[in-house]
Amino acid sequence: MVFKYAIIIGFIIDCILGDPQNPLHPIRLLGHINNIGIKIYDKLNIKKYKVQFIYGIFMNIAIISLVFLLFTFFVNIFYRLNFYLGVIFESVMSYFIIAPKCLYKESMKIYKELKNNNIKNARVYLSYIVGRDTENLEEEKIIKATVETISENLSDGVIAPLIFLAIGGVPLGMVYKAINTLDSMVGYKNEKFIYFGKFSARLDDVVNFIPARISAIFMIISSFIAKLNFKNAIKIYIRDKYNHLSPNSAHTEAVCAGALEIQLGGTSTYKGKIVEKKTIGDNIRKANIEDILLANKLMYISTIIFIIILLFNFLIW
Repeated sequence: MVFKYAIIIGFIIDCILGDPQNPLHPIRLLGHINNIGIKIYDKLNIKKYKVQFIYGIFMNIAIISLVFLLFTFFVNIFYRLNFYLGVIFESVMSYFIIAPKCLYKESMKIYKELKNNNIKNARVYLSYIVGRDTENLEEEKIIKATVETISENLSDGVIAPLIFLAIGGVPLGMVYKAINTLDSMVGYKNEKFIYFGKFSARLDDVVNFIPARISAIFMIISSFIAKLNFKNAIKIYIRDKYNHLSPNSAHTEAVCAGALEIQLGGTSTYKGKIVEKKTIGDNIRKANIEDILLANKLMYISTIIFIIILLFNFLIW
């Protein structure tokens, strides 16, 4: 049974409490399950690229099926025991699945350190939320990396989970998080994962295709509400929405760059390796620490707009 208002309750809980640092957090448990699959892969020591790819497909199907069946079972059990227990369970799980407060809190740690001119701590906090090397980044690049993360994660950390929750309740919401977590763990183009993780990366691209574009639309609306440069947001979105190695990531980044009148993207270093990337937006002005606040503002306004639309839809149907 899908109790749609549990999504709204979950969002409210997140706004109040934020993401709990708990070893029993279901998303962390997903990470542990993924690690089992990775350890088995390591032990098998597969040499043939085709077999590596097939194992990656098998691992995805196995984990996604397990997650869907497990959470379908738990949802049904709780509702059979008591209707309100079912509502509580779905509300709590929805709270674990969406993470706007977590995104806000982590970015604000960076903001506060930069505000206190403590660039070393800012680099450390940034390293917790990005994959690039942060040890030698100067203030402006730290700010840009933080803004990029906030804007990109509006889609896969907030809007996409909400969409999957609205369509299929907690089981489908958890399936989305399983796909997202798999991609974050194995979807790399390095020697170990390029074939093994290829299916995970492609599947993540597929499930985020529509949410990324919906998120961009809401962020454009948010830039107007926030009295930022929404005309430039539209212009940069149309021009730069594919200026990324991922087919989805640049959509919200382009809107944010345009609204804030700054340039994002560009060359970065990952594990000592220089990765050439296209820039997103025009360098109309230099990025400053207040852009972190503005990016969070866009993220929250976009989320609230989407929640209101969901609530309206639930009331009608």
